[in-house]
Amino acid sequence: MIQQTIDYVKSELENAEGGHDWWHIYRVWKTAKQIAASEPVDIRVVELGALLHDIADSKFHDGDETIGPRKASEFLTSIGVDQKTIDHVILIIQNISFGGGNFEKKFHSPELEVVQDADRLDALGAIGIARTFNYGGFKNRAIYDPNIPPELNMTKAEYKKSTAPSVNHFYEKLLLLKDLMNTPTGKKMAEQRHQFMETYLDQFYQEWEGKL
Repeated sequence: MIQQTIDYVKSELENAEGGHDWWHIYRVWKTAKQIAASEPVDIRVVELGALLHDIADSKFHDGDETIGPRKASEFLTSIGVDQKTIDHVILIIQNISFGGGNFEKKFHSPELEVVQDADRLDALGAIGIARTFNYGGFKNRAIYDPNIPPELNMTKAEYKKSTAPSVNHFYEKLLLLKDLMNTPTGKKMAEQRHQFMETYLDQFYQEWEGKL
């Protein structure tokens, strides 16, 4: 079942943007399994949720948040997964997103917490920095503009429509994630990656001003 899902996701994301491609899914899946080892969870739900969480990211489908859950449900049904598991995986997909951080999740489960931590960890540290600038380039965004400050209180809709420079994303999302982690393992991993990003930004601003 897991291998079938891996093959499906690889096929679906073959030409995806570099920060949301199969390798993003791979990292989230591996990290989710690592976190799950210390949590009382259904590992099958965790693995399927991690593998399918970005099967059709709404940001690449005109903001449509229904495509991913629908594709995941159709696929899992086609390989004979039981309905209870399918329902749980769909709820993970529907509730995993950061979306600006200014809304309350309507669903909670240990499995969601594990997959969400794994997904957020891939937005932190060296990988998170690489993904941020890769996506910014994909969207033709400025790297940094000191005249455009970060927006820290965006609604979910405003967050999705933002065209701000890539560096703003650190303040609008990435640096907030450390305090939003769910699990002890996730929190510990986030601390180190968060510090790496802080160090990177310090270097960035010094270089921007020609001080280094």
